[in-house]
Amino acid sequence: MRPRIEELQENLALVHQRIADSCASAGRTSGSVTLLPVTKTFPASDLALLAQLGCTDVGESRDQEARDKRLQCSAPLRWHMIGQVQRKKVKQIVEWADVVESVDRVELASALSAAATAADRSIEVLIQISLDPQPREGRGGVSLAALLPLATHVQGLASLKLGGLMAVAPLGADPLVAFGALNRAHKELLELFPEATELSAGMSGDLEAAIACGATQVRIGGAILGNRPPLK
Repeated sequence: MRPRIEELQENLALVHQRIADSCASAGRTSGSVTLLPVTKTFPASDLALLAQLGCTDVGESRDQEARDKRLQCSAPLRWHMIGQVQRKKVKQIVEWADVVESVDRVELASALSAAATAADRSIEVLIQISLDPQPREGRGGVSLAALLPLATHVQGLASLKLGGLMAVAPLGADPLVAFGALNRAHKELLELFPEATELSAGMSGDLEAAIACGATQVRIGGAILGNRPPLK
């Protein structure tokens, strides 16, 4: 059987080449886009291998799974919560997450801040924007109209740092159109909060469109790690 580290190394190289090609097409430098491997459902051993291969960050979406992995993996990684967050889970999440990319309401931001303060931690947060024309069950995100009020609220909270925006392209839609709207929202945000420079958008199937529209981070799962193991 082929060593897992060789498989990951090859896949990482292919993804990095896609990022470099997309940046070149958009007139950007490849260093302007960072890669966030999405490691949910994959074992902690894969995270350790990714760290060996130069990855600095990983994305998880399930609290218990991420907590278990952080205990098992001693690699110096920066952990991102990219899934929807329930208020009742914030105390657990601030134990392992360095970044929460899915803040989409005032109540959640306030709860995260209180939990982070109690844990003596500072958490970077991204505001998740909804790009869906109609609300979809299981897809979070604040409306474009409510973005700036939420950002203002986050900026005023202790123990939270406003890092920027995150979004997922709508299913079946043209990602260039969706990410174009996200780019415009990010520019509006930067006018008021110039430090909120992160724009997390694009996955394995649409990273090129995201980079064309200014993404500074792409979240890649299958193209790096392969087919996901069955959920337990």
